[in-house]
Amino acid sequence: MVHLILSFLIHTPSHHPASRVSPFFAVHRNFSTITASTEATPFAAEDYLVATCGVTRAQALKASKKISHLKSSSKPDAVLAFLSGLGLARSDIATLVAVDPRFLCASVERTLAPRVIELRDLGLSRSQIARLVPLALCSFRSSSLSRNVDFWLSVFGSYDKLLKALKMNSGLLAADLDKVAKPNLALLQQCGLSASLFSEPFISRVLIRNPQQVQDALVHIDKFGVSQSSRMFLYALVAFTVQSPEKLTEKIQILETLGWSHDDVLLAVKKMPGILTVSEERLQRNMHFLTKVAGLDISYIAQRPVLLKYSLERRLFPRYRLLKLLNVKGLLDLRFDYHAASLSEKKFLGKFVHPYKETLPGLADVYASSCSEKLPMELLSKKKKGN
Repeated sequence: MVHLILSFLIHTPSHHPASRVSPFFAVHRNFSTITASTEATPFAAEDYLVATCGVTRAQALKASKKISHLKSSSKPDAVLAFLSGLGLARSDIATLVAVDPRFLCASVERTLAPRVIELRDLGLSRSQIARLVPLALCSFRSSSLSRNVDFWLSVFGSYDKLLKALKMNSGLLAADLDKVAKPNLALLQQCGLSASLFSEPFISRVLIRNPQQVQDALVHIDKFGVSQSSRMFLYALVAFTVQSPEKLTEKIQILETLGWSHDDVLLAVKKMPGILTVSEERLQRNMHFLTKVAGLDISYIAQRPVLLKYSLERRLFPRYRLLKLLNVKGLLDLRFDYHAASLSEKKFLGKFVHPYKETLPGLADVYASSCSEKLPMELLSKKKKGN
């Protein structure tokens, strides 16, 4: 019966509505006929999520706790039929259910169908609504959905830009427009930022932060000397907004305990504010490698702070080891530096691997394997704060 249900959900063709609500209720009524004989069977949430919704067993184990109160599959069946009738693919349904299992507890008649009608009144097509649902998640069940969608459409300028922003920041649809979004927009416009920039996904994270956080971020940015006319201002705005002032201070203190001067920190942050979003572990491990193993000076690193953001496992150490091998073999006399680290993978291979593949057979394989191997234990050590 489960397979029959799943087949019905996924393969039943959708029809254009004769009225605004009838198609969804029709799917619900037809589906109820199929599932009526299953109501006597106790509802096993975890098995249902795997067999009927298409989520993995691990996802189902976690998600089932959110719907364990259900006594039967009637409500989830109706929701799945509704989503399928709307045009969602099985993969999208699985994603939605895994992230927001309580979606299966929503009422089709009182909640989901009215949301679709509201979005259609805004001018969204059925396919646009279907693409929106997996990104909106629990916000789709909110009565403020249409108001938020309408607002962000006016800000971003198009449905595609809204969708792009939602892929990184679904919280846009749950934001308090009057207390959060609008004050932040006004504040950023006072900073001279064009409304066209707000549709950039990474900037959208700032728009739904507490306005006081944004104010504090602007104060900190000014202290670091990042001009509002600088191209780094937007990156600084995000870096300083998504973390609390306390967390930012902590990251700066970590750098200082690793030997950075105040001027080093100022220089690095002005060049790349995003280094203050790098995890403590990566800061410590990369600094240990760059200074103790690769032999680079702190002042050199501060002028090229992107070195702190690169992956030690997949970029820095494999490239260092390859250059060291070429040096030992007498094929190259080049110290590992920013140039070697910053090249794209294609350019790095073209400059340091392919030219030596005949002289050192298997060099490409050695490099490829080093990009996937575990780091040596001596590179995993890191300096603790306060030591």
